[in-house]
Amino acid sequence: MAQDRPYESSRAETQSHLSAGTMLVYRAATPATSPDAVAPSGVPQAAEVVSGVGFTGWRWDAEEALLLAAQETEDGWNAAFLPATVRTAITEHAPLLVFDVDSTLIRQEVIELLAAHAGREAEVAAVTEAAMRGELDFAQSLHHRVEALAGLSVEVIDAVVDRVVFSDGALELVSAVRAAGGAACAVSGGFEQVLEPLAAQAGLWRYRANVLEIDGGVLTGRVSGDVVDRQAKRESLKQWAKERGVPLEAVVALGDGANDIDMLDTAGFAVAFCAKPALREHADLCLDVPSLDVVRALLGLSLNHP
Repeated sequence: MAQDRPYESSRAETQSHLSAGTMLVYRAATPATSPDAVAPSGVPQAAEVVSGVGFTGWRWDAEEALLLAAQETEDGWNAAFLPATVRTAITEHAPLLVFDVDSTLIRQEVIELLAAHAGREAEVAAVTEAAMRGELDFAQSLHHRVEALAGLSVEVIDAVVDRVVFSDGALELVSAVRAAGGAACAVSGGFEQVLEPLAAQAGLWRYRANVLEIDGGVLTGRVSGDVVDRQAKRESLKQWAKERGVPLEAVVALGDGANDIDMLDTAGFAVAFCAKPALREHADLCLDVPSLDVVRALLGLSLNHP
């Protein structure tokens, strides 16, 4: 179990019996930051110095790490803990990562980038924020937001793809998992037409998202088929784990909003990335340092530059 702050989750409480696993103490860093020569208090001498995209820290195998993980850390240090049961499952089966996309795998919200072309970005952003806080039904909010895109040329999709930026450490995490024999997937409440080229660029094994309806080269303001909501995300995770022959204990799910709750509840290890309060209580790791490469270090994977 792991978090950046004192325990605040029901999931944490149900796993409080865990005592052995991998401990990581870390903090944000810039490319110019050197790995720390002096460890913060509580780090054993045998701990390994680790660093990566946007962070530096110390990692070690721990028999009793929960007390440290549950305390405020000094000078910007954060504590994360990977239970030995999850570590063993990942080692035996190779990890399966399942990402949310918007504000997780990538920095932006795609629907807001699309809405900017219609001059309605602020309106759509407000609805997105409320939906991710769990205040609105996701499917209803999606239909409302997609209506704002009606009449846009299909060419805006390529323009949006060109603007998308992957989150810090995302490509490094995917590359490391693939090098270890695992796979990475993405399931999104966003749109397949944008996710498809991003999945190819990142090297994802599977992906799923809503499909924007297009008629005569123009967005209709509707989506085709069923909406990818929180239940669909959970079912996608379970289906991909079954296809890979991987137990759920070896699945790591990463998300940022209320639409990711069921997916995180189903995974063996749940990461809330710079997340909304509605999701944090469902996470094993609340990662507020904005680099997904921290997850790679916690899983004990080598840094492979994509």
